[in-house]
Amino acid sequence: MNIAKDCLDVGLYTNRYDDLRAFYVDRLGLPYEELLKAGRGIHQHRVGLHGSVLKLNDSRDTLADAPTPFVRLDIHADHEETLHDPDGTEVVLTPHVERIAIHWRSSDPDRLAAMLRDGFDAHDEGASRWSVGATVLVLHSGGGPVGPLRSRGLRYLTVQVFDVRAEHARLLELGWREGTAPIKLGETAFISFVLDPDGAPIEISQRASLTGPLPEV
Repeated sequence: MNIAKDCLDVGLYTNRYDDLRAFYVDRLGLPYEELLKAGRGIHQHRVGLHGSVLKLNDSRDTLADAPTPFVRLDIHADHEETLHDPDGTEVVLTPHVERIAIHWRSSDPDRLAAMLRDGFDAHDEGASRWSVGATVLVLHSGGGPVGPLRSRGLRYLTVQVFDVRAEHARLLELGWREGTAPIKLGETAFISFVLDPDGAPIEISQRASLTGPLPEV
């Protein structure tokens, strides 16, 4: 995969944006970057996360609780502390990750590891830890069907690429399922979603600020 940024971004949905901002920005000291109006009642507040972006998607519509494969976020810090954000996501501050790690529960971690290796050039770090660029994915057993994307909590990961249409087609050939076909969001980004066998979503994004002007539809 020809990635345009050496780390993954992390997306969550919430109806409690003020509380989440107080947690991630005020308490943890992560830098607020910008607001994007994503449409369909979503304001996406973007927060810096050691090179990644934590996307706080504030929903106008009420969100339900639903199963998510992404069960914990580790953030580099100079001390060890386990916290929970206001929506219940486990957040661990730790010196044992270089930047961030996402804990991912799967019904078949070995199959998922192979799909990440073949589809995203993930590197085996041992002990069920795989890296995509500088981001670590920690795979756990015990997952199952995933709830709707627009549900409360940590919901998806984003990889930035240079050609979303080519990468999307390649991932489908490798066994990833289509979540959303590539769509153009003005002159800001071209995005799509692919799903693992449990339904865990990964957003494929070609962002103009990283790759230059977007192609025509």
